[in-house]
Amino acid sequence: MQRMKSFEKEQPSLYLVATPIGNLEELTPRAIEVLKNVDVIAAEDTRNTVKLLSHFDIKTHLISHHEYNEQQSAQGILDLLNDGKCVALVSDAGYPCISDPGAWLVKQVSEAGYPVIPISGPNACLTALVASGIDPQPFIFYGFLDAKESMRTKQLYDLVTYPFTMVFYESPHRITKTLSSMLEVLGDRKICLARELTKLHEEFIRGNISEVIEISDTLKGEMVIVVEGYKEKEKPVTMNMLESKVNEYIASGMSAKDAIKSVAKEFNVSKNEVYKHFHNA
Repeated sequence: MQRMKSFEKEQPSLYLVATPIGNLEELTPRAIEVLKNVDVIAAEDTRNTVKLLSHFDIKTHLISHHEYNEQQSAQGILDLLNDGKCVALVSDAGYPCISDPGAWLVKQVSEAGYPVIPISGPNACLTALVASGIDPQPFIFYGFLDAKESMRTKQLYDLVTYPFTMVFYESPHRITKTLSSMLEVLGDRKICLARELTKLHEEFIRGNISEVIEISDTLKGEMVIVVEGYKEKEKPVTMNMLESKVNEYIASGMSAKDAIKSVAKEFNVSKNEVYKHFHNA
């Protein structure tokens, strides 16, 4: 077991800094302070991060940390921590580690005994989820489905009976294929497709998959798809079911009148219909 307090003493630390998913003003004052005061910033794409740092007049030394050099870069960051330096990790947008590099680094740094300190901020998954109009909890975040249709279909089949709301990321050039796979495997569920989050053209498209897919080829920008979870189909209510329930309540000591009233309310049916069937049975 490992217990580590983030702010018990000054020590070399790795900061995970959430960056804007669209609107630059989402970068929090705390995030700006951290990025200015650490010794090094490790970025998924230094070209994108330079623009962010320039906007906030942050001049901290920048290095590259992306999926293709993650293990090698992680060792370099550990060396910096061993030298007493503090490092901030950023991705192009949102949180590091969420559909972006960082998980391997966090594991190595924490195992080496250094604090890993999250600096909270923007997140596309939660931003889309809370505005989707679909039950926000419980939910699962899946991220990107596989680009290959066969693998994507297999992944969706594994999720068919999940009762939780599901959140996916997708790019505009694959959105129609992904929605087609969802329609085929999951059925025509309710979804919310959120795009261009926090930007000028932010949009939420709510409806069944079959409706949204009709316009999906016209959509641009990075996208989040919120999909309702699996719902068991309710069994049709029969008069025999109602009669059985009335008898059950009567056997428990309830009067016939009260039992009929309770069953009608429980199954959302007419009290008169239950009364007629019960007394004519």
